[in-house]
Order: sequence, then C-alpha cells, then structure tokens
Amino acid sequence: MAFESLSERLNKAIKNISGQGKLTEKNMNDMLREVRMSLLEADVNYGVVKDFIERVKEKALGQEVLDSLNPSQMVVKIVHDELQELLGQSDAKLHLKPNGLSTIMMVGLQGTGKTTASAKIARFAKQKLKKRVLLVACDVVRPAAIEQLQTLGKQIDVEVFSLGAQTSAIETARKALQYANEHQKDLVIFDTAGRLHIDEELMDEFKEMKEIVHPDDILLTVDAMTGQDIVTVAKEFNEQLQITGLVVTKMDGDARGGGLLSVRTITDVPVMFVSNGEKVEDLEEFHPDRMADRILGMGDILTLVEQAQDKMDMEIQKKAVERMQEGIFTFNDLLDQYKQVKKMGSMQNVMKMIPGLNKLGAQIDDEQVDAGVKKNEAIIHSMTPYEREHPNCLKASRKSRIAKGAGVKVMDVNRLISQVEQMQTLTKMMKSGKMPDFGAMQRGGGAFGASKHAGSKKKKKSKSKKKKK
Repeated sequence: MAFESLSERLNKAIKNISGQGKLTEKNMNDMLREVRMSLLEADVNYGVVKDFIERVKEKALGQEVLDSLNPSQMVVKIVHDELQELLGQSDAKLHLKPNGLSTIMMVGLQGTGKTTASAKIARFAKQKLKKRVLLVACDVVRPAAIEQLQTLGKQIDVEVFSLGAQTSAIETARKALQYANEHQKDLVIFDTAGRLHIDEELMDEFKEMKEIVHPDDILLTVDAMTGQDIVTVAKEFNEQLQITGLVVTKMDGDARGGGLLSVRTITDVPVMFVSNGEKVEDLEEFHPDRMADRILGMGDILTLVEQAQDKMDMEIQKKAVERMQEGIFTFNDLLDQYKQVKKMGSMQNVMKMIPGLNKLGAQIDDEQVDAGVKKNEAIIHSMTPYEREHPNCLKASRKSRIAKGAGVKVMDVNRLISQVEQMQTLTKMMKSGKMPDFGAMQRGGGAFGASKHAGSKKKKKSKSKKKKK
C-alpha cells in the first residue's frame, strides 16, 4: 500500500523520541535525520523535504514545546500539521454550479486509469451530489475506450454519449453539450484521449475542447506508481491548461507516495480524489488531515464510516441488528455479514483505518481471509434452508452430508458451527443486558481460532497427567 514504508519509518523515528525523558537538540536532530531519510526514500522531492525538516525543527525547538509536560506528543502534532500542510490545508471540492449545466474535463496520460476514473467520479456525483450526469466518450483515438466507458456507464446506470470513433473528439464534445441541455442533465464529464507522453497535438486538442465546453473543473489523472513523475506531468498539464485538481489512481499498489506529498507544494494543484482499486466504488474524496493521520499510523475512522455507509446495504444491517437484539443469529445472518464485509474490500485496509488496530493490519493476509470466507460460504450453501435457520438440528449425519457437498472435512463444518454458537451466546447476553466476557470467549476458541485453542488445551491436559504419574 502507498505510504506503508514511510508510515513505518516515521512511527519508528517518533517512537524513539517518545522514550526520551527530555527533548534536546541532539535527540531532536536524531529524529529529524530519520524523518528526512524516510521522506527521501519515499521519493519525496528533495527541496520539499529540506523545507519540511526546517519547519519542523524550528517549531519543535521552540520554547512552548521544550516547556511542555509531554514534548514528544507536541512533536507528533507538529509533524502531523506539517504533513497536512504538504498535502493541503483544506479539502479540495469540485467547482460545480449550483444551478444550470456544469462540465468536467478529464485529462491524463495513457494508462493512468482516466476512463475508469471518469466513471468513478460520475458515480460519486450521481450518488453523493445527486447530479443528473452524462458521460461523454471523447477518446476517439482508442476505440476500446468508448466501449469501456459504455460498459462502466451501464454498471453505474449513467448515460454515455458517443458518436463513434469516426467523429472527432471536438465534434463529439459540441454535440454532447447540446444533448445534455436538451435532456435536462446538470453535469457532463468528458473522457478525453490520452497519450504515452505529452505532445503538441494532444495539448492543441485539449485547448480547443476547453474553449468549447468551458469546464468548471479540469481534473488530471496521475498514477501513484510513477513517483516524482506525478509532479512533472502535473506541472506540464497545469502550465498548458490550468488544471483544477488531481485524481491519484492505483493508491492500492506498492507506490511509495512521495509524488503525492510533493505535488501540492510544487504545483499548487490540490488532490481531489484518490482511487484505491479497480471497482467503480473504489474512490475516496481526498482529505489532507485524514491522510496525515494514516501516514502517522493514527487510523482513519471517519473514512471507514463513510465507506461503510456508501458500500454496505443499510437495510440488511438494520435487520441484522434487530435480530441480534432479539437474541437470534443463524447461518443466514452469518452469510449476510460475509456479503457485507466483502463489499468493504481489503480487510487489511479496514484494520489500518481503525485507531489502535492499524498495526495489526499488516499481519492480516487478505488472500487467506478470502479463502476462509469462501470455504465457509460453500459450507452454508451446502445446507438446506431449514438447516441454515436452525443450527441446533445439525447432527453427525447432516454434518457429513454438508461436508461432502462443500468439499471440506467435518472438522471444518464443526468449526463453523462453533462460530455461530458463540455468536448466539453473544446475542442472547446482549438481549438480557449482560456484558459478554470477550476474554473467556477468546480463551474458549475465538471466532476464527477454535481448533487452535482446543489443541493447546489438549496439550496442557496431557502434560498435567504426566506430572500426576
């Protein structure tokens, strides 16, 4: 994940100074040296790093910090505030008109995910901003881009305007504006052509289109994996077109993130959105303060809540809560929860957003979690409707049949039954108003580790028997 290495090194540097009884210029310089190295290794621009370190040092060695009861916490706050300064002091928003037709031009180099980003922003505008959106296929250089946009448009239920690859991008844009006005659209998003590199022909086409559509926003898609090239590309596009914002794609890859930390300072172009997956729902509004929290390992609970509201089916969740309050939990409820959790995406990413649990995120193997969920789903799907709703009816013969149907061992079926029984115990305690003893449940097997704990108990018993002999 982007910033993972940077986050680890910054946390290590800050932890070292936290263990010091008093803040001195020496231990401060030691910490700043580590911070400098971590930023440079993350591919942050050298000039940006130099200014960042100087500002942190100046504030951290101020009298207010030195005299404070907990100087290390003050240093953390200073580093956080300076990171936010790099990323942008406030959230950048789309400049859409309150009334009438608004237009957005999507620009970028080939391969940066521009067409997918156009559809993601269309979905965002439709769902969050309640806009009547029209997507326009102006990438006539690559006919596959038109088909891709049409496919994505169907997925998000947004109309796509195209005159085919034979009609020029300029003519397509002109006719699309006319169509949008006639069909009461209030936002038009133009997916333009990309190139392998910036050239004069590309820029001339963009400038001509800009004169026709008068865009409220010109958004540049940049690939997080390209590091400092983000800054170079943003500078060139901004000089030619005066772009209003960036959409950073492939944030779910192993990008070091330095370009993202440098681009606002060098180009003064804000990041508006970050894309962290290939699905149309994998788009986040960019919040500088929350990103600074994530980099410093403080989690991001607000984004997690927003993603849950956006991706989860709230009616299913409401029904699940009502059933749990009545003391009911069955295999059908567990199946619903699996579906909901899968909508949230990577469990590793979810854990990293939760303060206090973010360090555990790196220990989670998403592939292993997915494999476990698929196995459990197969077991549940091998049950009859009656068995799913009445877990207590599962005796030996039924378990054997279910195991064969799912292609697993009876032991796997028993483990899943144990999980449901634990959840039933939990819901019954909640119904009676008692607080469940999570420690006892963990010692008794935990939700996903019953066999492991059971095995350790057997070993202890065998040892005690040997002692008695």
